[in-house]
Amino acid sequence: MPARNALEALTLRPTVFLRSGWPWRSLAYLSGGALLGCVTVSVVILLVLIGALLSILVIGLAAYVATALSGIAVARMERRRMRLVDADVLPDPHRPVLRPGLRAWLGVRLREQVTWRELGYAMVSAGLLCWMDLLVVGVVVFVPGATLGAPFYMTDEQWGHRLLMFAAGIPLTVVLAWPVTAWAGARAAMARAILAPRAHDADEKLIEVTRSRARLVDAFELERRRIERDLHDGAQQRLVALSLQIGMARLELPPGSPAAEAVAAAHDLAKQAQIELRELIRGVHPKILTDRGLPAAAGEVASIAPLPVDLDFDLPGRFPISLELTAYFVIAEALTNVAKHSGATRARVTGRFTEGRLIVEIRDDGRGGADPSAGTGLIGLADRVEVVNGSVALASPPGGPTVLRVELPLPPEDLPSLPGRAAAKPPVGEAGDSTSGDVGSGHE
Repeated sequence: MPARNALEALTLRPTVFLRSGWPWRSLAYLSGGALLGCVTVSVVILLVLIGALLSILVIGLAAYVATALSGIAVARMERRRMRLVDADVLPDPHRPVLRPGLRAWLGVRLREQVTWRELGYAMVSAGLLCWMDLLVVGVVVFVPGATLGAPFYMTDEQWGHRLLMFAAGIPLTVVLAWPVTAWAGARAAMARAILAPRAHDADEKLIEVTRSRARLVDAFELERRRIERDLHDGAQQRLVALSLQIGMARLELPPGSPAAEAVAAAHDLAKQAQIELRELIRGVHPKILTDRGLPAAAGEVASIAPLPVDLDFDLPGRFPISLELTAYFVIAEALTNVAKHSGATRARVTGRFTEGRLIVEIRDDGRGGADPSAGTGLIGLADRVEVVNGSVALASPPGGPTVLRVELPLPPEDLPSLPGRAAAKPPVGEAGDSTSGDVGSGHE
């Protein structure tokens, strides 16, 4: 198996190692490190002097910012140079800058921990490592040159001494291939340890992705609410007016006439369209959820369920609309599954707020054996819950009962906005009594 970096190359057989390009690549890597370090020292000293001389001006601040950001350039060069002695590419841990412009770029980079870690590496490289690179390169170049070149510059020595120095230089040059490769490998390993992405760098990217996803969810929910409002205030109102007009026209026609039959059929179709549009609006965004909260919305869902549903909600107040909407659709989807697949005669929905989490539990007395892979909508339900960083737990042994538990974490910034633990009950008439309702089947 071929070596992937300089340290692994040291374990190769001597003949294979000496025939490989690892010694030369290591020498090139260390020479570049010495050169990069010297340039870094010069640039940093120049920037610090400019900042010190012009510290009262804006250009002084710019010089210090440039000094802080110099580590980014050094780290980028180091990642490219490491390919000489390490086949594993070192990824760039910086977050992408979503907004254009230099100001946005500086704002992101100066707040990243990796920027300051790269600056620390640049300082260590310029203050220590580059001089060690220079020392190793100097020894590797000077010793073979002094011994192998002895016959040309030792003019006052006998030819025997010159040939002896030349002969000693050959094995010495070969032996030096190991220490130069070892230091190059160790140098690259130190650079990787400092510059490699850390767990918190990945966490920062994950946080940014989560925030982007939350923004998309909020935008999507706002669009849903706009569609619901347009349907409710526009199409539904016109459909109601149309139904009234047809009903009035129906009253003017003689009973039993052909026109009366056609108008009656049109009237029935208009009323059916109203029912379907009302269901569509409820599916897009339930208005009762916005106006009266989750317990009332759950009561409305339970009121049209084809089996009795007991409700038990004890919530301290209103929650962010994304959590309430997710909980609402979980309840609606779960009760639909209960009615279609479980064979249950009764269901129960509970809602609690505990330890910063909104917990919704749906239980039924059906046959059990619910399988998410069977296409019952449980996978889509879990995906919807995951969008708000929630979790889903399902217990459905054969013979029942089936319990679906959903936990939706409340963002920490929203915790202080909750009022005291005054229970928010579903209103009477929506789902039975105020805390626990026995809802009949199929009525509105």
